Amino acid sequence: MENSKPTLADLLLIEVHRGWSRQAITLAGPVAALPMGTVVGKVTASGKYAPLTPAASNGSQVAAGVLIADAAASTPDKKADALLRGGVVNLAALVWPAGITDPQKATALAQLEAAGILAREAL
Repeated sequence: MENSKPTLADLLLIEVHRGWSRQAITLAGPVAALPMGTVVGKVTASGKYAPLTPAASNGSQVAAGVLIADAAASTPDKKADALLRGGVVNLAALVWPAGITDPQKATALAQLEAAGILAREAL
């Protein structure tokens, strides 16, 4: 994996059931390019998702899911595929916002676990 692009198998270790665990979500635009593994939060007012932003107060500060495919940059809102429940992800494959602290990361991991997404080190 050192010189190759990560695959879904690198991120998703266990999935309860594809049709239940995964969901098409709407990323609030404008959207920067986001790689697979990006931790996302749900904006309370719109119900749309955005990259996790620990300092926010609009809902995106609460980890709610993980992108399971790359999302290209887009000015308007963009559809994306995410794991929102019922899965185990590789901790090393998660993509965090720049500057996130260890306590913020621990909080986000606990929020993901409350949503039914466990993050573990791959064996």
